[in-house]
Amino acid sequence: MKYVAIKDIVHSVSQTHKFEKDHLKAVNTSDVLGGVLFDVPYSETALLKGQFKKTIRFNDILFSEIRPANRRFARVNIKETADYVVSTKLMVLRKFNDSVDLDYFYYCLTNQSFLETLQRRAENRIGSFPQITFDLLGEYKFPIPTLDEQKRIASVIANIDSKINVNREINRNLEAMARQLYDYWFVQFDFPDENGRPYKTSGGKMVWNEKLKRDIPEGWEDRRLDSLAKIFTGKKDVSKVISGPYKFFSCAPDPIPSNEYIYDGDVILVSGNGSYTGRVMFYSGKVDLYQRTYACSGIDESNMPFLYCTIKTLFEPYHSGGKHGSSIPYIVLEDLAGFRFAYHKETVEKFVDLINPVFYKFIFKEDDENTLLVNTRDNLLPLLMNGQVSVMPPEVNCDLSRD
Repeated sequence: MKYVAIKDIVHSVSQTHKFEKDHLKAVNTSDVLGGVLFDVPYSETALLKGQFKKTIRFNDILFSEIRPANRRFARVNIKETADYVVSTKLMVLRKFNDSVDLDYFYYCLTNQSFLETLQRRAENRIGSFPQITFDLLGEYKFPIPTLDEQKRIASVIANIDSKINVNREINRNLEAMARQLYDYWFVQFDFPDENGRPYKTSGGKMVWNEKLKRDIPEGWEDRRLDSLAKIFTGKKDVSKVISGPYKFFSCAPDPIPSNEYIYDGDVILVSGNGSYTGRVMFYSGKVDLYQRTYACSGIDESNMPFLYCTIKTLFEPYHSGGKHGSSIPYIVLEDLAGFRFAYHKETVEKFVDLINPVFYKFIFKEDDENTLLVNTRDNLLPLLMNGQVSVMPPEVNCDLSRD
């Protein structure tokens, strides 16, 4: 099997944008993650920072020069790219070698083991942060089997990715349904009354709550979040994270690898500053946290789905974008700990009994199956690349029955 250097497969393209339009979509390293190019809004061209210079086109690969282990990469799946301008911190890789399949190369480039190799190399570089250049990247070589074999390997990995995406979509739909039920019961107050009818719609008595500044059902109370949850933050800055097997949650949308953890269990995470301030997510397992990332664990762990729906439905919309600061928005601990909501113990218990099986089997345990699939994908690809495992051509007959 032959080995081909990356520089002999792709060019690093640095074509400067013409800036002929008043508004452009500026793509930074934060706008690509794990193969996804996020939809970015239009910005005034005259106000764009000098780092935004590069043009892109369909099927280019965007690959961050900074901290490879953070998985800041994506394929350009947009046909019309004239309105896009890309940061100089992103390499724009364009394939020119016709003997290499683009999908195969992309999977080789973004395989976790290779990213970790690049991360170690970047950390040994003298500079303020771990960084690589195309000159460094271009020297690495990948095994290149026949074109047909490359396509078969890429197909296997693509099928695993497809399964991961299907799982995520199922979980998103289930979560949406759970939050819709929460809205009916704890926002609209149409939980089932003693006759099984929607409480408020059926004329259930409502009383004014001064702290919540709204009517709530008779017999309900207002509660602070810290009466049901323990709230804490991390102690570390992102620049101090060393890559490892655990997940480090900063205020960005997705975690990065960490070599240590400070908490093990179910936890609701809230971004404390920056452009994603107020963003809420759930994780189960060993986690390390940024010093401005807030974590909530349930005093009664069975209440975690209720707490998650409360924070996601009521807290996140109100606090997204921050409540303090000007240039850098942020929230403080009291914003979260002191957040108040309507509460009724018996109704919460009924909601928990109904919703917990869905949350814990599917939504909260999404990582169980998907982590297994991701590990399988990342461990299988090097074996396929090196010929230690082969992909059987579809025309091979596997019938082992005897005449």
